[in-house]
Amino acid sequence: MNLVVRGAVTPESAGWSYVGFEAATPPLEHSTGATELCIVAIAGACTVRSSRGEWRIGGRPDPWSGPPDAVYLPPGTDYAIEGDAEVGLCSAPAGRGAPARMLPGSAVVPETRGHGAHERTIRPILMGDEAADSLLVCEVLTPAGHWSSYPPHKHDRDAMPEESLLEETYYHRITPPHGFAVQRVYSGDGSLDETVTVRDGDVVLVPRGYHTVSAPPGYELYYLNVMAGPVRAWAVANDPEHEWTMAP
Repeated sequence: MNLVVRGAVTPESAGWSYVGFEAATPPLEHSTGATELCIVAIAGACTVRSSRGEWRIGGRPDPWSGPPDAVYLPPGTDYAIEGDAEVGLCSAPAGRGAPARMLPGSAVVPETRGHGAHERTIRPILMGDEAADSLLVCEVLTPAGHWSSYPPHKHDRDAMPEESLLEETYYHRITPPHGFAVQRVYSGDGSLDETVTVRDGDVVLVPRGYHTVSAPPGYELYYLNVMAGPVRAWAVANDPEHEWTMAP
């Protein structure tokens, strides 16, 4: 399975059931159909017009320069996006969904996770405290020379409350953009063990298994995570061989 892709990810193209993602530039016009959609302003500003409301979002020049604005749209919503922006279109199947609304960056409370060389900043966008059917969306800033999504963790079993089953995509941006990052996705039994080179604009698929990512010295890493599964909960299991690194 090729874990690194460019362009749109659909459940059909990924060979899974829930997560869809595309990084796109307006103008865009579409319908959410049977999915719920979270539109994240990655860079620039745009207007989202829909059958359920209109919102102006964004304004940061790049994903490192301030918190993210987003809009949530439920199934059965026609929408159009106009403006000079890069947007992340994060989707998953849904029933009724939740109310259409703006998710302002001013309401995002950043979280510092990890310590030392695996310290990073998480910005929750559409996580468990925000209503949705199955989508979970956040973005992460990883300083140069740091590891992220660390220690390696997984969420591939429907075994709540210990662990949830979530498919996941990572949309990577790197500054300076000619740099790279490294991501590993692997299972405990060794049936999956892939380490990939990530370039600016790549999407990495995480269908199962433990996963972690590294930003080499000189290159800051941003990624936008999209997760979804049968239960809308973020419950993870760390790789027991590396869990000791969480201790300060």
